[in-house]
Amino acid sequence: MNENFNLDDAIRKVEDFPKPGILFYDITSILANPEAFTWCIDKMVELYSDKHIDAIAGIEARGFLFAAPLAERLQIPLILVRKKGKLPGETYEKRFELEYGEDVIQIHKADVKAGENVLIIDDLIATGGTVKAAAEMFAEAGATVHDIFCTIGLPFLPYKEILKDYSVTTLIEYDSE
Repeated sequence: MNENFNLDDAIRKVEDFPKPGILFYDITSILANPEAFTWCIDKMVELYSDKHIDAIAGIEARGFLFAAPLAERLQIPLILVRKKGKLPGETYEKRFELEYGEDVIQIHKADVKAGENVLIIDDLIATGGTVKAAAEMFAEAGATVHDIFCTIGLPFLPYKEILKDYSVTTLIEYDSE
């Protein structure tokens, strides 16, 4: 792994997207750059290979892209956190507030074991609402959230306060809009 790799150089910044005044940090530029994507996965393996993690939960949809390779590398199960109506069979679900309404996420009941340690992964963490809902859903199912990992963190938004009861790890943070 290239220890001198600069992840910031690999992240495209798009001004005024999705609306004027917003600076969008685009992870698709990481995915389009094999060196950047490999570096991210290698760093995740370095962070979590010696931790007692029983399963990895990837949040729809971009969280899947980082969670799946890590689960494969660590040889542990991958649990998909999906929007309501996307999973067949019995599910746990959690309703949560969004900036402009509410949403519901679900996981398969059969995929969660009581007492297991789960690592939740998403691509970027901003307000933390979806990640918090996922963490609460796993707790309600009897699992323990070991850590929350996001490639990019935006601490100028309130995620640190919203997730103060959880350990949150990021590879890079941007402190202003």
